[in-house]
Amino acid sequence: MGLATAVMLFPATKASAQISVGVSIQASFAPPEIPVYVQPECPVDGYLWQPGYWAWDPNEGDYYWVPGVWVAPPSPGYLWTPCYWGYDGGYYGYHPGYWGRHVGFYGGINYGGGFFGVGFAGGGWYGDHFRYNTAVVNVNRTYIHNTYIDRTVIQRNTIVNNHVSFNGGNGGVPARPRPEEQRAMNEHHLEPTNNQRFHQQAAHADHNSFAKANHGNPPTAAVARVNTHQQIPSDARNHQNASGGNRNDKQHAQQQQPVQRTQHAEQMKSQVQRSQNTPQQHQQQQRPQQQRQQQQRPQQQQRPQQQQHPQQQQQRPQQQRPQQQERPQQQEREKH
Repeated sequence: MGLATAVMLFPATKASAQISVGVSIQASFAPPEIPVYVQPECPVDGYLWQPGYWAWDPNEGDYYWVPGVWVAPPSPGYLWTPCYWGYDGGYYGYHPGYWGRHVGFYGGINYGGGFFGVGFAGGGWYGDHFRYNTAVVNVNRTYIHNTYIDRTVIQRNTIVNNHVSFNGGNGGVPARPRPEEQRAMNEHHLEPTNNQRFHQQAAHADHNSFAKANHGNPPTAAVARVNTHQQIPSDARNHQNASGGNRNDKQHAQQQQPVQRTQHAEQMKSQVQRSQNTPQQHQQQQRPQQQRQQQQRPQQQQRPQQQQHPQQQQQRPQQQRPQQQERPQQQEREKH
């Protein structure tokens, strides 16, 4: 049974807020190796690769695998720095991932898919468009045409060619931040998007994702995109885990629930008002329409007489007939 200790908790903030980089959770034993898997094709132009990683559940005392996935960045120009586990002082600390203008230090871990230990070799931003290096990443060329091929980056960006999932300690990757990575760590950062959190919560809800169940070989190692239609149990949504080190998932769920409840209450209120309208209220609602129609009628009556309806022309003789009938009566009175 592993010991989990929360060392640093980040306040609940919006996804666009700046975050700090540091250790969020510690475990007493190392995570399993990175499983071998095939990167799925990038489904949407502009999506970036988030490699799979081992997250920690302190209640279960076990790691669980969060599958690799293509995700949308918070805005063009941002790159993803993966999370990593680092050994320090007898414990394995979790360093959360983040979005930034440059890729920072992620422990020198060889995640594959463009993350070979240093930076990201899978492409780069050119203005508001991302160009994919198809020598490194797998994309669907039917929908994605901004591609190029550069195989030299694989050798330049690879520190170790193994599946070790942690930095430092006995058997870990002996990497330290380079000057450019150190500068990237001090830049403005954005925390994971809502889809990234949802993806992590879905993995936690799957019992087969835990190392005790899959023995280090998760059945689902990677997916093309986040399944936002998946139902997440409430205990998984409220779970605080390693990959949620940027902020407490329980606090995040509490923030989201009032918004959803308010929207639902407004919809129900409008439905009830429509269903409870009395006939008098219905007439009051129709009065503005009737007034608008009455205002339009004088314009119709001002049309030239030639354009009037034949029925209106027939009414004129009928209005003049009573005057013609009165004349004989007046003549008879004068005779008398």
